[in-house]
Amino acid sequence: MANLRELKKDINYLASEIVTQGYLKLTLMENIKEEELSPVLVEAVSMRNEFIARANHPDGKDNPKLVKAFYQKLRKDLMDKSVELLDKIQAL
Repeated sequence: MANLRELKKDINYLASEIVTQGYLKLTLMENIKEEELSPVLVEAVSMRNEFIARANHPDGKDNPKLVKAFYQKLRKDLMDKSVELLDKIQAL
């Protein structure tokens, strides 16, 4: 597994890409209103904060296997949530 700094960079990158995709769609598509997009963008920012907090406090610090499993689950959850938010943006 990569180090914690790389994981945090990945979290920040995915959150910023979601926000960028939302604003890009808002700018290019005339049928989307900002009121519809705002909750998705707020959810993206809260997702970022939640995953950074989770990354800083792993479960079972004494057991390397538990820590590895924790970070694997964190990455899976991050990808699932990112895809979910991108799907919400595409559905607008």
